[in-house]
Amino acid sequence: MGVIVRMTTMRRIATTAALTLALVSIPVLVLVGSTAQAQVACKATKAKPHDPKVVTPPKKISSQLPKTMTLVTNCGNIAITTVGVKAQITLTALSTLARGGYFDLSLCHRLTTDIIFVLQCGDPTATGGGGPAWSPYPDENLPQQVTHNYPAGTVAMANSGPNTNGSQFFLVYGDTTLGASYTIWGTITAGLDIVKAIAAGGVKAGGRSPGDGTPKKTIAIEKVLLK
Repeated sequence: MGVIVRMTTMRRIATTAALTLALVSIPVLVLVGSTAQAQVACKATKAKPHDPKVVTPPKKISSQLPKTMTLVTNCGNIAITTVGVKAQITLTALSTLARGGYFDLSLCHRLTTDIIFVLQCGDPTATGGGGPAWSPYPDENLPQQVTHNYPAGTVAMANSGPNTNGSQFFLVYGDTTLGASYTIWGTITAGLDIVKAIAAGGVKAGGRSPGDGTPKKTIAIEKVLLK
């Protein structure tokens, strides 16, 4: 792969309810609820929306991909086991950003609790439009177009169309059906209860819809650990 160059494309998770409804009836999601919230204590954080840190893009695909990426958040650690070479371009980009401190003190800015069940992170601006100053890179490891093709625990890239990946990704906390358009790069192996607790808290008023907006319970990535 050549040098990744500049980009300005916005990133977001497509939320086309019609597509989802056409594929499957709306699932009933049973959250851990008050029990989960009691078990997950979020500390105060210094994270706030800010301009993305400039990180030098990778010049080639890495041959030493991380096996795990741990999101150290103010609510606890979320451990993600990666898919390795199945998403080697994606993991090369994400690990480069993580090592450069790109994700440090960044808010997870979007929560959806209706039809699709995800928490979106990876945008230091917390607007849904932020990303590294690189050109978009291609999709990888896409699932089949079937019901619940993004099951609970899946971690995938957010985008604004085919091959427009950058830094934003989403954590799936309940079985979700989406267009098979989002690179799957890992699975949550510890800390899914944290994401469920954030979801149980709901979203702030004034979002895209009552079930789509900024999480009421603040969760921030303090740093990312690679192993």
